[in-house]
Amino acid sequence: MKSLKPRSVVSSFICSNAGEPKIAIFRRSDKVSTYQHHLAPISGSIESPESPLAAAWRELREETTLTSRDMELWRQGKAFTFSDPSVGRQWTIFPFLYRLKDCSEGGRGEAGLQIDWEHEGWQWYSPDAIQDDDKFGGVPHLKESFRRVWFEVDMNDGASKALITGLKQLKADHQSGSHELTSIALRAYRDVIAQMHEDIDTQWWKNARMAAWHLWKNGRESMGAATLNAFLGLLADMEVIIHENLDSTVKRERLLALIDQHLDKRKEMPMRIKHSFATYLESKFLSTTRSRPTPSLVILTLSSSSTIRDSIIEAFASLPIPNLDLRILESRPLCEGVNMASSILSAFKTRFPSSSDRHLKLTVYTDASAALASKDVDFILLGADRISDSGSVSNKTGSLPAVLSAKHVCPAAKVLVLSELEKVAEPDAESNRSQEENDPKELVGCWVEYGIKGLNAIAEGIDADRDNTNYTVEVKNIYFEWVPAELIEAYICEEGTLDATAIQEKAQQVKQKADRYFGQL
Repeated sequence: MKSLKPRSVVSSFICSNAGEPKIAIFRRSDKVSTYQHHLAPISGSIESPESPLAAAWRELREETTLTSRDMELWRQGKAFTFSDPSVGRQWTIFPFLYRLKDCSEGGRGEAGLQIDWEHEGWQWYSPDAIQDDDKFGGVPHLKESFRRVWFEVDMNDGASKALITGLKQLKADHQSGSHELTSIALRAYRDVIAQMHEDIDTQWWKNARMAAWHLWKNGRESMGAATLNAFLGLLADMEVIIHENLDSTVKRERLLALIDQHLDKRKEMPMRIKHSFATYLESKFLSTTRSRPTPSLVILTLSSSSTIRDSIIEAFASLPIPNLDLRILESRPLCEGVNMASSILSAFKTRFPSSSDRHLKLTVYTDASAALASKDVDFILLGADRISDSGSVSNKTGSLPAVLSAKHVCPAAKVLVLSELEKVAEPDAESNRSQEENDPKELVGCWVEYGIKGLNAIAEGIDADRDNTNYTVEVKNIYFEWVPAELIEAYICEEGTLDATAIQEKAQQVKQKADRYFGQL
């Protein structure tokens, strides 16, 4: 038997923006190498070393002229593999679903969709019309590719609406940290499970796991490591109930109670991290600061993290140090650092009355002042949205400049990551450095409010017809960046103080569990 050549490809579906959902399906021309004249989404090979998502955007641009100006990524699907001996291939398919923007959103709408030589034509189809049969005339496993981004096919109306509502909430929330977003994801998952009224059998369990996968991948994946770990722990406990010899109604009630238990347990994590931070300072810092003429704790941090806020106050309260010098970077564009400063000030005033011997010096700096804010700091405290298996940390943009500035200005300063262990991602999280592109209007709106000179020229450049100009103008609003592990002193978590080796072991555990519950979907 002739061996099959492996090939990884992307399959990108485009959804209309107006009225009832319609899906653009393209008829392949006789000039392509496989499946001539068959109906298909926009497809193409993944070229090393690009990611599947990068390949999807490239193929869309090449075959339709559509770009991120015209579309937004709506959902990604779980990859799957199948063999087709008739063409000598073993295909691995990475499905994506894009929403077409209309003119009011800055896109070109349907007018921007211009096919190239690889297609004879295209038209809109109802989601229900897409089938895997000869009559429809699609490429092999077309419906299987589509159902992985259109989960409504496999779920009842109530469950799919609950999942859609949860995904919208996660995508729209740019204020909550990953700990809070994970709790939102779990509550959304509870709503989905409550609506899955079918008998709890093998298919039900597969749909339940796929719903968890979507909340992880299609909510806020850049902050999704915590969500992944929370779901893996929950699914392990759910599996025990699934296999018990009980009536489906009883099982469902027990599953809902189990999700409630997991939500309650999450409330304990911040307290344990606060204790770990105080213990670290007592063992690593207290003897040093006592020798100073004016004993003080000097901390630089940024963005907004309830875990860091509470840990600072609790640790300071536990130490015999009279002075807390706290510098906070404002964290543009949403200025979460200002919110953080306000929150810490309120907590300090509540905890330490004016008559106490404790003193707070609170200074808010612009992000560009990171080097100035770093003078004489003892610690740079970072939160984490993801921690890779190497120990590198993905956190709010501005984290890396703050760390590099502090290391240059004050080499003795130590970088500490205060985070739940659930932020540790499966291996290769760091290599998948796709940036979360957020709405440039968050930045442009600030410029408009303050009447920045030259803004009109920038705005005109953004909206310029790129086919008829020799320049491009973009405004980048990127929320996250990576801080390398070699710059980090320690990881303060609910289990105490860990090093990079312990983080690597945790990442391997995450991979094993992810393979168990999501690997065969």
